[in-house]
Amino acid sequence: MNASRGFAVMARIVITAGIVLSAGVAGRFGTQMRAAAARADEHGQLLALFSEWRTFQKPPLVNGVPQYTLAAMNDQYTKLPEFQRRLAALDPHGWIVPEQIDWHLLRAEMNGLDFDQRVRKPWANDPAFYVTFYPSRSDQPLREGPVPEGAIELWTYTFPLSAERANALDGAIRIIPPLLEQARTNLTGSGKDLWTYGARRLREQSADLAALATRVADTPGPLKQDVERARAATDDFARWVEAQAASKTGTSGVGIDNYDWYLKHVQLVPYTWRDEVVLMQRELDRANAMLAMLEERDARLPVLQPITDGAEYERRFTAAVDGYLTFLDTHGLLPMRPYFKPALMARMGRLDPGPREFFNEVNYRDPEIMLTHDYHWLDLARLDREPNPNPIRQGPLLYNIFNTRTEGHATGWEELMMNAGMLDDRPRSQEMVYILVAERAARALGDLRMHANQITLEQSAQAAAAATPRNWLRLDARTVREEQELYLEQPAYGTSYISGKIQFEALLSEQKRQLGDRFNMREVMDRFHAAGLIPTSLIRWELSGQLPPDVKAMLDDHEERALSRPK
Repeated sequence: MNASRGFAVMARIVITAGIVLSAGVAGRFGTQMRAAAARADEHGQLLALFSEWRTFQKPPLVNGVPQYTLAAMNDQYTKLPEFQRRLAALDPHGWIVPEQIDWHLLRAEMNGLDFDQRVRKPWANDPAFYVTFYPSRSDQPLREGPVPEGAIELWTYTFPLSAERANALDGAIRIIPPLLEQARTNLTGSGKDLWTYGARRLREQSADLAALATRVADTPGPLKQDVERARAATDDFARWVEAQAASKTGTSGVGIDNYDWYLKHVQLVPYTWRDEVVLMQRELDRANAMLAMLEERDARLPVLQPITDGAEYERRFTAAVDGYLTFLDTHGLLPMRPYFKPALMARMGRLDPGPREFFNEVNYRDPEIMLTHDYHWLDLARLDREPNPNPIRQGPLLYNIFNTRTEGHATGWEELMMNAGMLDDRPRSQEMVYILVAERAARALGDLRMHANQITLEQSAQAAAAATPRNWLRLDARTVREEQELYLEQPAYGTSYISGKIQFEALLSEQKRQLGDRFNMREVMDRFHAAGLIPTSLIRWELSGQLPPDVKAMLDDHEERALSRPK
């Protein structure tokens, strides 16, 4: 073969090989494109199902009044399996991780309604469910615990009211009397604690409505009269609940098996009731041990005295906000936003001269400590100003499914900031960080034992008060019983502070292990925020790209019991 012929043969071989190779690459690329298009179509179907689901899970309205009657709730429950079947028909296993997480979030919400229909039944068991008037904003993306459709969030109204807003508020207020009348038939439960403490909540609603009546006394139209009718209806209903409570003898907890199901299938927490008892006791012991060592170290230092002057409180709070935000920025701990300062300053309030509630024992000694837990208000500002583009993550998840992210992260952030150096110049303030951990662990043990029906709400309050250092969680104050009542209404809320904190610490550990010297806290937190207010267990998965073993075990159990309805 001469040289020219040899080059020609080689050229044909190269060209042919290139065509074959190009065809192979194009084939693979085409396959990938078709797979991506199919995946996008299926995720689009998930988003459409999510929109339908959010409409379905609301109760029907009759003349604007939400219907929680036996017939309405039974009708809803009979239709739930069709939504679960449609979700199960969308197989997410080939989807990218964030899309798989979206699928699990929707299933958790469906499981939440399933649990409410089977077990919790707040419309039938909890008189406080019918409290619908809330003067101030919750620090959570959705109000804690079960709340009926159409609840009035008075903080969303600007006073003095425009004619349009007065009319809107009046329409909402007029719903209160017929809803409370309906509740007399709906409520059939026998849980003594829920009935006893529900009456107290109704008395608070009456007082709040009385304050509103004064506030709108000069507003044109029927608003003031309708507020007074709503208050009278609330008082009548509270008296009825109190009379009924005297004959109630049942337990109010959901039981250990149901609690386990709720943790795993609704809250997406990879622990059992028994795991959480161990974890909460461990945190209580750790907090008390650390506190004892710090008190030994600081024994010769002056004891911190609470602020008692309103002007001094305002000065100290403002300085604390500036100091805290400067610390976060200079230490590279958060991607900063201009709205952080106004979000925190809005929480200042006024000094309460009366007996101090638990958190003011801390706040009035060092306002900067509670600013770390006020991460909630940064989260809410971000929701308002930088909404997540994903519809499933754009607003709050139902059934407080967000609480390991919101409450857990805020709790963990307190100790993390201390360890980052925020309190290095204030050793006695460091002691209070462990008092906070101890209080969260103590009340979480109450949550667990109330739902196991081992103790009553009053016994839970007594135990939490006794286990919290320095007698700051006083039995003659409001906080201790209000917290325990919420945790009885909303299983796993009381434990979410510590269980979420532990999972956030696991997330940071996994990120450090993956990134090594490339670990950068500001960048990790940027990705953490981008994931949205979803369970910390799923944020761990999204950030690492790999299923943590405990989260995988939890989700694998879901696969085995996807449509189960335990008795």
